[in-house]
Amino acid sequence: MQKPIAPDKTQTAGSGFNRFGPRLNSLAGRLIAAAAVWTVLALLGGGLILSNAFRTSVQDDFDTELQADMDSLVAAAGHDKSGAVVLEQRYLGDEFQRAYSGAYWQIAPAGGGDPIISHSLLDQTIKFSDQSAPVKGLTWGHANGPDNQHLRVLSRRIEFPVTATAKPDDSRAYVLYVAGDTRALDERIAAFNGTIIWSFVVLGLGLIVAIFIQVRVGLQPLRKVTQALHRIRDGSARRLEGQFPAEIEPLAAELNSLIEHSAEVVGRARSYVSNLAHFLKTPLTVLTSEASAQPGPLANAVTKQVGIMRRQVDHYLARARAAGALDVLGSRTPVFNVLDDLTRTLRRIHQDKNISIELHCAPGLAFRGERQDLEEMSGNLIDNACKWAGRRVRVTALSKGNVFQLLVEDDGPGLTEEERSLVGERGERLDESVPGTGLGLAIVRDIAKLYGGALELGNSDLKGLRAQLTLPSLA
Repeated sequence: MQKPIAPDKTQTAGSGFNRFGPRLNSLAGRLIAAAAVWTVLALLGGGLILSNAFRTSVQDDFDTELQADMDSLVAAAGHDKSGAVVLEQRYLGDEFQRAYSGAYWQIAPAGGGDPIISHSLLDQTIKFSDQSAPVKGLTWGHANGPDNQHLRVLSRRIEFPVTATAKPDDSRAYVLYVAGDTRALDERIAAFNGTIIWSFVVLGLGLIVAIFIQVRVGLQPLRKVTQALHRIRDGSARRLEGQFPAEIEPLAAELNSLIEHSAEVVGRARSYVSNLAHFLKTPLTVLTSEASAQPGPLANAVTKQVGIMRRQVDHYLARARAAGALDVLGSRTPVFNVLDDLTRTLRRIHQDKNISIELHCAPGLAFRGERQDLEEMSGNLIDNACKWAGRRVRVTALSKGNVFQLLVEDDGPGLTEEERSLVGERGERLDESVPGTGLGLAIVRDIAKLYGGALELGNSDLKGLRAQLTLPSLA
């Protein structure tokens, strides 16, 4: 009876670079992170340089306007015979007429006294809050203006001659001030900085996305190598196939050479193991026949020792064969085909007992290993179950993610916990009346360990023994 069962939905296959992400422990993650850091630093530095250059340019323009206002004030300021200031308003702009307009002028006597102020100042005066050293007769600084305005101030000292007296070189000195509100200047700088910030953020995000795409495209050949290796591992290919860039081509060639060399070495080792098995088994068979032909204590001792030798030879040859198979990439064995062949064969072998062997196997289930190793392990388990079963043996193969479980159960007498330890770990025979070497379960356990699997013995709901074999699988 053969019943397919649904595959386990938890089964997954290795994806390699199929889901390639910018993790920091990956090459792509490091490249993207390094490029992103340098991009942010470069944009930050560039933004600071541009902001400073714009600020300097705007301030220079503002200072140039103040110098023009100073020139206009100097042109408007005349004097009478006593050296008093006489203004020609036509040289001054209308902005100086509006109250708190942000454009101001002031003429103050150098020796102290009431200053002459623009209409825009109303009753306020200009006083430096800070100032620089005079350069070519001009002094720059700042002042607190009316309506909490922050003013940029330019001052200049001039002297008018006094002609009303007979004193030679008599003159009167005045300090001329022009000031402008820096609020508009600051707003222009703030607007420019805001534009720089959001435009550089967009540019930075665009560059990071471009870097991400570039890294993914640049590392695509490595993903192809990983996918090719995955196809080799799951048995759909025997070598790396496809076109690779010049930088990756030597790696692909070396990997193909390594795979071919490994297969060749393992093939020779298998041949040597097979030859050794035939060479040893023939003399052992001859010794057994000779001992059987001449009964006696010596013959009995020879027969016993030959039996021990035969069991040990079978045991270690099976281990050597399985260990050699692990070095070959691309091993893939359909589980159902192997189990189906084994159950058909064992039904015929044990047809005198009229045993019913039930087979339940997940469709598409594949063993990541050699067919003969799966046959060795499952054959020993099913044959052992048939030897001890009353009427019924049940074989079930279940998918469990990246492994599968082979359950072989019978309705025989079963084993105690102590007996399971003896036959499973030490390979001891519990009943000499049943044919066999007694090493079947031990061989299964050893081969399973070589594949990273395990064998567990327990009680079955059929009242007999349950052998659970866990092995790696492929999707």
